[in-house]
Amino acid sequence: MSLDDNSLKMFQFIKRDALDSINIDPLQTGGKLTDAAKAALLEWGDGYSVCDHCGGVLDLIKKPPIEEFVHKALPEFLGVGAARVTNGARESKFAIFHSLAKVADGKNYVVMDSLAHYSSKVAAERAGLEIVFTKKVDKPDYKIMPEDFAEAIEAGMAQYGKKPLVTQITYPDGSYGNLADVVNISKISHEYDVPVLLNGAYSVGRMPVNAKELGVDFIVGSGHKSMAASGPVGVMGVTDADSVYAQNLFQKSAYNKVKEVELLGCTSRGAPIMTLMASFPEIVRRTRPENWQKEVDNAQYFIKRLEDTGQFEQYGQKPHQHDLIFFESPGFFNISEKAKKGRYFLYHELKEKKIHGIKTGLTKNFKVSTFGVGLENLKYVADSFEDILKKYDEI
Repeated sequence: MSLDDNSLKMFQFIKRDALDSINIDPLQTGGKLTDAAKAALLEWGDGYSVCDHCGGVLDLIKKPPIEEFVHKALPEFLGVGAARVTNGARESKFAIFHSLAKVADGKNYVVMDSLAHYSSKVAAERAGLEIVFTKKVDKPDYKIMPEDFAEAIEAGMAQYGKKPLVTQITYPDGSYGNLADVVNISKISHEYDVPVLLNGAYSVGRMPVNAKELGVDFIVGSGHKSMAASGPVGVMGVTDADSVYAQNLFQKSAYNKVKEVELLGCTSRGAPIMTLMASFPEIVRRTRPENWQKEVDNAQYFIKRLEDTGQFEQYGQKPHQHDLIFFESPGFFNISEKAKKGRYFLYHELKEKKIHGIKTGLTKNFKVSTFGVGLENLKYVADSFEDILKKYDEI
């Protein structure tokens, strides 16, 4: 393309069409900035803004209080002995996988639940590891059971002649919003002397999660997905700060004694870390049990409203215990078979009603999140779904 001034204007002042809509996209509901984070974004948006205050180690900056946040507040919040801020949950997973792989011999592998996110898989691949998955789960519950991990570990040991480097649990899974029995999965994994990694991309920052109480050795979270921060930013923790796992994960460079190798020296260096900190008081508040229970109640209300129409079926755990919800929608799918705009009809109908978050072209099944949407808005969304069904029933 031409790089003249007029051509380059296409990259400037781009508006978000859905900014004033009710957002039910699971990728976005937990990442909406607080007012404090919006102010921090403007204040610290310039490049490596926090590096003006750095003496060599970003997470040891005292003003702004990054050291206090990373080494005191975050470990307390996550239930770990040591924590770091990263560039995202997948970067956290890679750092953990790589730190385990670099002290292992020969071909190594990890065990993952069969509903693991693709980013977990590519993180393991990038670390040079192979993957053994738990058995495939079937609808409508799609439950991952503790014994599935025992079977996968046994299968891995039979195939590779040694135990896996780590077991990873997705909590909840990103497809159906199921919360696995982490405590018992951890017990089973530890019986084989295998550490456990909890992928909390959809839980850390949305609901109460404590690594020590769950019995896991590592935990990762997503700041931009679930902690009201501008991306990319994530968190990572290791339960025992004095363990060999922690020593390998936080190993210092041979060429620069203050830089940690797995973090490539430094990670989040500007607006992401500052928005994460600015939103943190709200994150602590909203993850208190009583506030999370309200979110679960809202999710269950929304599920009932839709299932009462007879045109929707929620897949996954019942009663559902998370805001991420998967629906099968024969009503919308049947409409898409005859509507003028085909499978894109739903997107246009919802856009007209200022509802955003269901991917364009999806009608047969889709995911939504009720997190932070509020009961009144959820009533409006449910009413809108019913109105759309009635509209096309009359055509």
